[in-house]
Amino acid sequence: MVIDEVEEKKEIISRYRRLLRKAKPSLKEGDAKLIKRAFTIALEAHKNMRRKSGEPFIFHPLTVAEICVEEIGLGTTSIVAALMHDVVEDTDIELADIDRMFGKKITSIVDGLTKIRGVFEYGTSAQAENFRKMLFTLSDDVRVILIKLADRLHNMRTLDSMPRHKQLKVASETIYLYAPLAHRLGLNAIKTELEDLYLRFTDYEVYREIADKIDETKASRNKFIKQFVQPIHDELGRLKINYEIKSRPKSIYSIYNKMRKQGIPFEEVYDLFAVRLILDAPLEQEKSFCWQAYSIVTDYYTPNPDRLRDWISTPKTNGYESLHTTVMAKNGQWVEVQIRTRRMDEIAEKGYAAHWKYKDSASSGESNLEKWLVRVRELLERQDLTALEFVDDFRGNLFSEEVFVFTPKGELKTLPNGATALDFAFDIHTDIGAKCIGAKVNQKLVPINHVLKNGDQIEILTSAKQKPNEDWLRFVVSPKAKSKIKEALKEDKKSIAEDGKEILMRKLNTLKLEPTSQTYEQMLAYFNLNSKFDLHFRIGKGIITINDLKRFKEYKPSSPIKAKSNTAVSDAKSFEQEISRVKGSSNDILLIGEDMDVVEYKLAKCCTPIPGDDVFGFVTVNEGIKIHRANCPNAPELLANHGNRVIKAKWTSQHEVAFLTGLKIIGTDRVGLINDVSKVISEELKVNMSSLSFKTDHGIFNGEIMLYVHDTRHLEVLIEKLETVEGVVQVSRFDSRG
Repeated sequence: MVIDEVEEKKEIISRYRRLLRKAKPSLKEGDAKLIKRAFTIALEAHKNMRRKSGEPFIFHPLTVAEICVEEIGLGTTSIVAALMHDVVEDTDIELADIDRMFGKKITSIVDGLTKIRGVFEYGTSAQAENFRKMLFTLSDDVRVILIKLADRLHNMRTLDSMPRHKQLKVASETIYLYAPLAHRLGLNAIKTELEDLYLRFTDYEVYREIADKIDETKASRNKFIKQFVQPIHDELGRLKINYEIKSRPKSIYSIYNKMRKQGIPFEEVYDLFAVRLILDAPLEQEKSFCWQAYSIVTDYYTPNPDRLRDWISTPKTNGYESLHTTVMAKNGQWVEVQIRTRRMDEIAEKGYAAHWKYKDSASSGESNLEKWLVRVRELLERQDLTALEFVDDFRGNLFSEEVFVFTPKGELKTLPNGATALDFAFDIHTDIGAKCIGAKVNQKLVPINHVLKNGDQIEILTSAKQKPNEDWLRFVVSPKAKSKIKEALKEDKKSIAEDGKEILMRKLNTLKLEPTSQTYEQMLAYFNLNSKFDLHFRIGKGIITINDLKRFKEYKPSSPIKAKSNTAVSDAKSFEQEISRVKGSSNDILLIGEDMDVVEYKLAKCCTPIPGDDVFGFVTVNEGIKIHRANCPNAPELLANHGNRVIKAKWTSQHEVAFLTGLKIIGTDRVGLINDVSKVISEELKVNMSSLSFKTDHGIFNGEIMLYVHDTRHLEVLIEKLETVEGVVQVSRFDSRG
């Protein structure tokens, strides 16, 4: 590729000027100089570097800074940190240099954004460790997370240039952690785009199909909205309220989710779009203006009483305020209407940054968002969590919708949806939680695992003799309660583990085995455990006996790869090197099929891949390679936490091997239908069935067939044929669990 350096320089300067233009309204004296210095240093540091797409690397920090300004609403500190965010990781510049040039605040943010180098303990995850490190800086400065989200958004927008297995890893990490994080920080626009991009890179066909259908329905949707808002428009005009009406279709990802969860086609997703009324209202009259607008909407359209959501009186934990109602339009279509003020809309779109802008003028008390940050800080202060446990607990903090309950004195408490009396007890105080024996909910005696509902008033009952046990972890959903129970249980476990460690050391000595890290790795793999602590604890408890340890010594791995190698194969890289050694080939693509008879693999039962599916390989601890479909329900977690174990996989040769897969058939019942369906399968297409089950209910039948096919093309032909059978309405593939 020929590079025109003059044109490139022009483009870099043009992008830098665009950034300054967008930042201008918020710049104070001296800020432009600071930004220029950061840009000059970044430009020099990255001067010989290019992105995978071939463009100059400096485009990336410039775009991240622009997203920070334009889409999140951040200021100079964040711009400088965004421009410098990759220099420590990728160039010779060190944190001490940044401290000298820009001071402690920016250094701390850049440090939070810099990945950890070095070797990780067995059973941990580099991604999880880096995520935890980044969040540590959150306790001082939330901008670290906001810049990281801007960085992730740009990486997702430019993911086209990455190899397939990297696309899957980055996209999965995004849906697993970063999209929920954007949601929790109230960055609705960014959350939506991240989710849509995830779908685009993991299941492009489905993404394209939904996007096309949204485009096709655009003209009729716009016409419908125009008619729908006309009477509201006239009425608001009479009241002399300034307002704006926006309408946008639901995101591709949320439509996809609805179709998947409810098992319905695009045409049956009834709330494809929402109408939003944004009112200009003085702060003290916001609530009354919104309810006035609600009254106007429901004068013209009948509301669904079960679908009224009042997040103005009790905002969501991420600061979101709005009034939602679903009403019946004149053509028999349900329409979601969102009513909010200009301030609420900015907080809904820009989230945390807008929250600060309005902080002084809004309520003086601590916001729900700040309370959430306090909970994250508490989680970060716990030293005993592995990085993976931390990420798991943190995600619990991200996802939950809320339930609003009251103390006996009428104080409002916000807990995650599904919270129990025990969660409430721990929310009040750790000691009350640890001694909780039951509760009174609305004056009625209930057990500790009683699930709370909105508006409940709770009084906790305690006993000095009570103490937490393992079962309690099944009764709680809030991260605080989980972590406090785990802490209490860990204290008991620690002394057992200490005893276990002594027993193990004595036994290893007797068996003449060195207690090296390799011996530990082999023991953890043999007993299928995650950490040394688990191993010591199980030995101390007597779950792993002396005889088990003897059997471990006699055990020799039987896998062809491990048999020929003394090194533990723990990630994709070492696995690929090992394959090359065994096959004498330098090809790093894992080929699935008879070409790869050296390496055994298993098809994952969670998603039953068949040839033609988009797949990836995952190196497990005990079972060699497992092949998963790219859109497997477990893929986001595997790829987000253990990306280093992902290995390229693709079907290259297909001799006639049959793979078990499942088809779901829905239709209207008639005599002879089952006979016609089975005829198409076994006679016309010569496909073997392993099981067939049909049930009918008031003239509608649901059928599930397990059958053997050669590949995805074979399956598509079969589905097309079945759809032509009279009475069949829908045929779809499903994952056989087993």
